[in-house]
Amino acid sequence: MTTVDLHTLTGAYALHALSDEEREAFERHAADCAACAQEAAELSATAARLGLAVHEAPRPALKVEVMNRIGSVRQEAPRTDPATRTPRSGARTRRLSRWALAACLAAAAGLGGTAVWQHDRAQDAQEQARRAEQRTDELASVLAAPDARSRTAKLADGAIGTVVVSESRDEAVFIASGMQRPPGGKVYQLWFDDRGTMRSAGLMDPGRTTEAVLMDGPVDGATGMGVTVEPAGGSAEPTSDPVAVVEFPA
Repeated sequence: MTTVDLHTLTGAYALHALSDEEREAFERHAADCAACAQEAAELSATAARLGLAVHEAPRPALKVEVMNRIGSVRQEAPRTDPATRTPRSGARTRRLSRWALAACLAAAAGLGGTAVWQHDRAQDAQEQARRAEQRTDELASVLAAPDARSRTAKLADGAIGTVVVSESRDEAVFIASGMQRPPGGKVYQLWFDDRGTMRSAGLMDPGRTTEAVLMDGPVDGATGMGVTVEPAGGSAEPTSDPVAVVEFPA
């Protein structure tokens, strides 16, 4: 898949219409393409708003009204040749009419369930977009803080890690470039080094090799940070040797 092809996948990515292989390829591309990343985020937010705009909840009494009328409203009987009509055709028509109405009701209920599902998906997407935007704003605030200080270190396999610390905000950002993906079922976990005691600072995205992460929690006097490989979901304390150790700038 060429770079030109990847540029055209922003809409499909926003609508979750890509295969796993295409999604991973696009996410790798978007990590280095700010234009595609921004366009995909904007399209995702737009899709969420459109999903909310077309949703309309039925009146609570609608189901009761329909159920009450099933037994009293007859559908117009199909036209038949009187010569071929049998004495039982009227009863059979009434049964078929009720079945048809019941089928329509079931279909309407199914569509209602689909609308609720779409509404829930739209709300989830909107909440995820809101959280992502909030986290991005916080990350940018740390990087732009007047007292922000940074330190860069070479990591394993030629990767580079940079930590940025703002004392006034009591927050830190870790920026990794060129890291190898963790083994299957594993994830990179960040840690604050509280003078020898490691405190969890969140997880990195296992599908990205380049990422900027706002570390979870306050710096609170930590002297540095580390990165370890942990089981998916993270660990309460490090279970492996660190793949990266970076001291905080003075």
